[in-house]
Amino acid sequence: MAQERREAIETREAPKAIGPYTQALAFGEWLFLSGQIGLEPTSGELVAGGIAAETRQALANLGAVLRAAGADFSDVVRTTLYLVDLADFAVVNEIYGSVFAPPYPARVTVGVSSLPRGARIEIDAIARRRSS
Repeated sequence: MAQERREAIETREAPKAIGPYTQALAFGEWLFLSGQIGLEPTSGELVAGGIAAETRQALANLGAVLRAAGADFSDVVRTTLYLVDLADFAVVNEIYGSVFAPPYPARVTVGVSSLPRGARIEIDAIARRRSS
């Protein structure tokens, strides 16, 4: 049986990693996506417009990494949402629900005291690539 290798997934369509990590790591059919915040990929700046704009951009960044790995949102099996203010949950939940379709991924939402670059939300994911 061949040993599976870890494969780094990187795309310019999502912000460059701001630390010693990759945008995603593939291990066989499994994809482990690093957390995405609402950074605009080209400028590397946090988008303006508050929690709604940041959530949309974080999801767009996550989608770009999924596409680079040959997957999409329907392949996501689990997400974690990190929110600086849990009062933003309803807004985030509405936007999140517009991107994912039933059966929705399993999800955890965690309240945190702060996030990199002053972001209000970060989203990570685990996905499974479909066989070709």
